[in-house]
Amino acid sequence: MSIKQILVIGGSGFLGSHVADVLSDAGYKVRILDKVDSPYKRKDQEMIVEDFMSLEVLDDAISDCDVVYNFAAIADLDIALKLPVETVRVNVLGNAQVLDACVKHNIQRYIFASTVYVHSREGGFYRCSKFAAENYVEEYSQAFNLNYTVLRYGSLYGPRSDGHNGVWRIINRAIENNEVSYEGSIEAMREYIHVVDAAVASVAALNDEFCNQHVVLTGQEPMRVMDFLKMIAEILGLNQDVRFIESKQSGHYIRTPYAYQAKFGRKYVPSMHVDLGQGLLELIAEIKQNGNQES
Repeated sequence: MSIKQILVIGGSGFLGSHVADVLSDAGYKVRILDKVDSPYKRKDQEMIVEDFMSLEVLDDAISDCDVVYNFAAIADLDIALKLPVETVRVNVLGNAQVLDACVKHNIQRYIFASTVYVHSREGGFYRCSKFAAENYVEEYSQAFNLNYTVLRYGSLYGPRSDGHNGVWRIINRAIENNEVSYEGSIEAMREYIHVVDAAVASVAALNDEFCNQHVVLTGQEPMRVMDFLKMIAEILGLNQDVRFIESKQSGHYIRTPYAYQAKFGRKYVPSMHVDLGQGLLELIAEIKQNGNQES
């Protein structure tokens, strides 16, 4: 596959901006489409500040591209719970409009950002929207021979995150209150993956072996959230008696996002990855530097 121009929809955000950087580092011409001007845009990247829901904008942005990444979505589970119709509009209709434009312009590969929640009983309206969106990706592939890769992300953390990210919120509260606290189940487990590792894997997904595949991008191994919180407390020099606010957070899984797996995703494990402790140090430094104001 000969690739020159790549469009990154939602490329101003937490994950999308890192993927744009890795693509640029790999020598690709990168165009970012986002309704927010990216504070991370590089001189070798093109920026279009528009809403991707505009058909005219989308058509112009995709017209001369070889590959399209789509990170544009309502991804916060709590926001999706409050705005189910808007979640459908952005995550499902928006995805279908991008797919249609990709078919029109004979895009070589469509890479869609999904979630490990798609085969879970949890995830609420966010899960529903991503499940439906994946079905549209597969159906467009069947109907129009559009090649795709679906990337199912797990628990991301790292620089450029904000108040929509769970790890950011935990660290931000700890810095403000000198105490590590967590609202959820004491039995909770996660597989944390540094955003740069996820971005590198997202670019590796351009390889032919991942064409028309579903790829799971999570951490190296499951970790108890309690151990993760104690790790943060130790790094910050705080009392390791974590304050747990026991609750059943609507839409959030406890030990695993999987209720069943009708279509298995292949998990990508990079040969090198960011050490969890080093990644947390990096994120703590950034939050302190930026004044730890939740957005």
